[in-house]
Amino acid sequence: MDASFILSVISRWAHVGTAIVLVGGTAFYRLAVIPALEGDSTGLVERIRNRWKKVVHTGILIFLVSGFYNYFTMIPKHKGDGLYHALVGTKMLLAMFVFFIASALVGKKPGTQKFRDDAKKWTGVMLMLAAVIVGISGFVKVRPVPAATAVVEVAE
Repeated sequence: MDASFILSVISRWAHVGTAIVLVGGTAFYRLAVIPALEGDSTGLVERIRNRWKKVVHTGILIFLVSGFYNYFTMIPKHKGDGLYHALVGTKMLLAMFVFFIASALVGKKPGTQKFRDDAKKWTGVMLMLAAVIVGISGFVKVRPVPAATAVVEVAE
């Protein structure tokens, strides 16, 4: 096994593992923590957010590094494959929006308070988008790579 193969496996594990932790944690927060602590004034929600913030920010960094590595190593296999690039580009844009919402939910800036005030809604949006992202990822991973597009030169 060469080093690039090992690095690719580690990168994919990091990417998928991070998705499992962050999406699972968000689902737990949305389905268990928010309903259980609704109206709680003890500051527990804030302590949970402060703790979760470290995981979210670390996860976003791992996603960005591993995601770009995975994408750039796949470019040669998908040269001229417009559908692949459109889907992966869509996935990246959706991921950036999810990163924004996740950061707003664990942040402290007054401008993002509306996200924290309606955390139930925004964690639901994040989970829906995460499902779409996972669906796109699964499709592009198992979809056959189309035969190389023939380049036809036109003589003038």
